[in-house]
Amino acid sequence: MKKILLLGGVLLFFTPAKCLEARQVINIVGSSTVYPFAKVVTEKFAKNTGLALPKLKSTGSGGGFKLFCAGAKQKSPDISNASRSINRAEYNQCVNNGVKKIVEVKIGYDGIVIANSSQAPRFKLTIRDIFLALARDVPDGGQKKLIPNPYVFWNEVDPALPPFKIQVYGPPPTSGTRDAFERLAMEKGCRTFTWLKKLKKRHKEKFLDICKSIRQDGVYINSGENDNLIVDKLEANKNAFGIFGYSYLEQNQNDIQGAYINSSLPDFQTISSASYPLSRPLYFYVNKGRAESIPGLKRYLMEFTEDSAWGPKGYLITKGLIPMSNKERVKYREIAKKLIIIKRW
Repeated sequence: MKKILLLGGVLLFFTPAKCLEARQVINIVGSSTVYPFAKVVTEKFAKNTGLALPKLKSTGSGGGFKLFCAGAKQKSPDISNASRSINRAEYNQCVNNGVKKIVEVKIGYDGIVIANSSQAPRFKLTIRDIFLALARDVPDGGQKKLIPNPYVFWNEVDPALPPFKIQVYGPPPTSGTRDAFERLAMEKGCRTFTWLKKLKKRHKEKFLDICKSIRQDGVYINSGENDNLIVDKLEANKNAFGIFGYSYLEQNQNDIQGAYINSSLPDFQTISSASYPLSRPLYFYVNKGRAESIPGLKRYLMEFTEDSAWGPKGYLITKGLIPMSNKERVKYREIAKKLIIIKRW
């Protein structure tokens, strides 16, 4: 907003520094999983264009959408990174608050890993093991009833597992990784019990409450949106596990190791082929209304979607991003270039 100053009978127009900064610097929030990739892109963007380094904050996917959808005012974020797709309630909140033109760009794939110290035994877990270890309520043996989770040690879940105390550091409810973990691991593990799987058809809300509710008795420890802190905890506690995106395993593979999930290790091939059970897509979302008003926003989108960045030999691959197929990359680069808005609902 320009202000008017009367000086010596002459009208002078000027833009307050605070407002000028808000219009010149790209503002990005969202997923801690996407954060390492976005950080590299912001640095490349600033170096290649000479424009200001975008502001980048890790808030979690849910927290990012909350800020992104809060309103169309200049101070709200231009881009929200996400480790899951935007849901209908979030989209409606955006629209109701004036953020009516949203561009969805898939950037690649990631796997959720369950990792521990490389100095400890590598675990071989199943989806059912994960559910039984971390669910709030579990089936009572062969009975078709639920009891509060009684398991304290991994070998109580499965006698073939080591007798380590179950202790898992993981993302909080605002995290897209948490959302994806509940859907890909907890819900799928729950469905391995036939009577619970049948419950979904009759009482979907009850099924989701049972299957996605993680125990709150201290076994699962919410550890914030900074996944590097979880990695640090695993180095300090050799018996604990952490839940985070594959890129953090890739960057710390000398110190930590991923567990087998249904006989599949998390790696480039298993995640890209989706043979690893906890594979998932990653995204960023753009407020199209900012494309003309924020200097460099379009250039940033092009920087992220160049094959030199997200392609099979791009610099983001060295950070742990699993690339999309050529067909998908062409599709989403076109969406980013033309700023094609979501028409899902």
